[in-house]
Amino acid sequence: MENLVLIVHIIASLSVIGLVLVQHGKGADAGAAFGGGSSGSVFGVQGSSNFLTRATSICVTVFFCTSISLAFIATSKHQNSSSVENAGLVEKDSQVKTDKDSVSQDIPN
Repeated sequence: MENLVLIVHIIASLSVIGLVLVQHGKGADAGAAFGGGSSGSVFGVQGSSNFLTRATSICVTVFFCTSISLAFIATSKHQNSSSVENAGLVEKDSQVKTDKDSVSQDIPN
């Protein structure tokens, strides 16, 4: 399960990076107005921004959900291992206390 979430997380992160790089900024139209090149694209001016904006928002949502999922998975793994270690430490402490009690009983008052 963790591997599946991790793969989806990596794909979503690469998609967000690619989609952000493909989009042109809001200042690109102002530069084109002064002769800085053409601001047209394959999808048209409005069509590409709507599609790319929606795709980016979907990928970002998936990225955040997988980030939270991976955090919960890591936390649950850490809690399970620490509770096992804590149980082992409690048993060791009780053994040490019984050893100390037996030593203190051997010493005459």
